[in-house]
Amino acid sequence: MKVEKNILPKSIVEFIVEASTAEVAKHRKKAIAHLKAHADIKGFRKWADIPENILIKNYGEPYIAQMTIESAIDSIYRDLLKKEKLLPVAEGEIKEIISQDPLKIRVHIEVFPTIEIDKKYKDIKLKKKKVSVTAAEVKSALEDIETRFTHFHEVTDKKKSAKMGDKLTIDTDGYDEKGELMESTSMRDYPLVLGSGLLVPGFEEGLVGAKVWDEKELDITFPKDYHNADFAGKKTKFKVTVKKFEHAHKPEFTPEFIKNLRGKDLDLEGFKALIKEELKETKQANIRLEEETELIDELLKITKLDIGDKLLARQIEKVYAEIKENVSKDGIKMADYIESLKMTEETYKEANVKPVAMKRLEGELIIHKLVELEDVKVDDKEVQKEVEIIMKRFENPEVLERLKELYVPGNNYYEELKQRLGYRNVIESFFE
Repeated sequence: MKVEKNILPKSIVEFIVEASTAEVAKHRKKAIAHLKAHADIKGFRKWADIPENILIKNYGEPYIAQMTIESAIDSIYRDLLKKEKLLPVAEGEIKEIISQDPLKIRVHIEVFPTIEIDKKYKDIKLKKKKVSVTAAEVKSALEDIETRFTHFHEVTDKKKSAKMGDKLTIDTDGYDEKGELMESTSMRDYPLVLGSGLLVPGFEEGLVGAKVWDEKELDITFPKDYHNADFAGKKTKFKVTVKKFEHAHKPEFTPEFIKNLRGKDLDLEGFKALIKEELKETKQANIRLEEETELIDELLKITKLDIGDKLLARQIEKVYAEIKENVSKDGIKMADYIESLKMTEETYKEANVKPVAMKRLEGELIIHKLVELEDVKVDDKEVQKEVEIIMKRFENPEVLERLKELYVPGNNYYEELKQRLGYRNVIESFFE
């Protein structure tokens, strides 16, 4: 087998391969043998030793030649990967059958890109961001939990009036200064939690003190920078009918409530400390992402890499699947979301997903290369320490037992954690 090798853009390796007549003849014999074993020819029993000329007469020389070429190409491709020690990103492509006698083909194989990082990377030093959590942030987090677990009880007493946090079900219509009904201002049976900030400023505040079946008139001026230009700066009179009033009942942060929420025996002060630690961990994770992006931007200036189309396409689908999952958590169909942006799936991926996928791929490949260049090693003690940090987040004995089973040396979870720690160590070495 004669092989000519060419390196093409987009991490494509091109091979022009020529197989000898003797090699092709072997594959013809295989094709004939296959036909003999599976042929269904009138006058011959199954598994009979059918003469070659009979097979040719029934199947035709072009068909046998096609089987021969397919078998030969498959063998050539496998031998090529083995000989060249290639790890393809995807199945190779037969771009051209140059000739059949002798059999000569052109094959394109996309491989993982070669990454060349200039030695100047050792001079990169970036400033590490400090992480702190304020009392106001802890208070805000507690208020968010309060909001999530607030439930509402209907109020039928017509003497009771609504305050911020309560829920009203309303009908409303908006009228312009001429008294004419304005388009897109009418709502029926609209549930509104006062203080949610969902409606135009002044609307919710104007309903504080309302009672069941009250009819209110609210004089509202839309902000000049209102997101809908049709309403920006307009004076509007809203006529509102309160059809239902529900009083908000906020949860109390009792040890029982906290236990159900987090699975830990804590009083309010202990829960605040836990919230503070969780906020700190979240901030640290976000800062790590920011620092990684900052580092990758610097490294890209001194790095040569040429990412292939198939590797990028695979990453695009991965990122798209993540976006789709996140959108579905809000009860929205991805198709409806894309349609609301006046885009097709193809244009959405090109404009919104591809840049993210490319940046992520570049980062992963560069950091992986740096781990290799710096010969970063992560010992089992470091991994075990990280496992202990993970396990501290849980108290359920069954969960802890499963985690112990997952994070065992040699296990995929353990090895992936070890790799992530190596990446993290490399990234942190650039920050002071």
